[in-house]
Amino acid sequence: MTTKGGGGGGTHEPERPSALPAKAATADLGMLVDQLVKLGLDFAAEALPAILSRAVKEDLGSPALLEQLLRGELERREERRVRTSLRLSGLPTGQTLANFDFAFQPAVQRSKLEALGTGAWLREKQVLLILGPPGVGKTHLAIALGVRAVESGFSVAFFRLEELLHAMRKDADVPPTRLKGKKYMKAGLVIIDEVGFETFTREEANLFFRLVSYRYQRGSLCITSNKAIKDWPEMLAGDEVITAAILDRLLHSCHVLNIRGRSYRLRDLEDDLNGRS
Repeated sequence: MTTKGGGGGGTHEPERPSALPAKAATADLGMLVDQLVKLGLDFAAEALPAILSRAVKEDLGSPALLEQLLRGELERREERRVRTSLRLSGLPTGQTLANFDFAFQPAVQRSKLEALGTGAWLREKQVLLILGPPGVGKTHLAIALGVRAVESGFSVAFFRLEELLHAMRKDADVPPTRLKGKKYMKAGLVIIDEVGFETFTREEANLFFRLVSYRYQRGSLCITSNKAIKDWPEMLAGDEVITAAILDRLLHSCHVLNIRGRSYRLRDLEDDLNGRS
C-alpha cells in the first residue's frame, strides 16, 4: 500500500489481490501433497506441483489456482465413476449412438434417439420397447442408451433374457420385498435383450410379470424383442391373462421404437461374399 501527496490528507490506492509468491509455490509442498492424498484428492495431489508452477508463471491468484485443482479433481472422479459403473452394469463395450449407422437404418430417427439419450424418460421411470426383426440394430441402440444413462448418473444393469431368467429362477421362492438388493430390481435402468427368441414357460412368464410389476413406476425398463406386441401372448406361454397384465404396466408410460429395415449382419455377409468374388 502506498500514500500519495503530503501531510495527513493523502489518499490510499486500493490493494490488489496478490498472486501466489514464488516461495509459496514450493513451501511445504510435500506436506500439502500428503494431506491431499489423505483426503482422497488424488488428482489434486498429482497436479499440485504443476499448477503451483503455472500459478507463479502466469500470475494467478489463489482462487484461480484452487479452481483449477478442484475442477481437475471433479473431472477425474466423474471419469472414474463412469468407468466403474459401466463395468458393473454388464453392458457390452463399443456400441454408442455416435457409431450407430443411421444412414443404413433410416427408419430410426436420430432426433428421437438423441431425445432418449438425455435421460428424461429415466427420470420419469418410463419404459422403452425396441422392436424389430433380427439384425436391425436393436441391441446396439439399447446398449448405447445404457451408456448414456450411466454417463447421466443412472445405475444400469444389462441382461440377455436367458441370463435374467436364470437369475430369477434362483430367486423364485424369495418374496419380492427381499429382492430389493438384486441388480434386476434396484438398478435405475434394467435392459433386457433378445426377448422373443424362445417361448416362456408358465413359470418364467410369472417371474417376468413379478419383475415388471415390482419395477412399475419404480425404475425404467428397456426391452428389445423380435416379436410384435400382438405376438406376445404366444411368446408368454400362451397365457393371455398374464400377458395383458404385463403389457398393461409396460405400455402405461412407454416409448416404442419399431425398426423396419435390413439386417446389419446380412449386409456384412453380403459385403464379405462380394469381396471374395
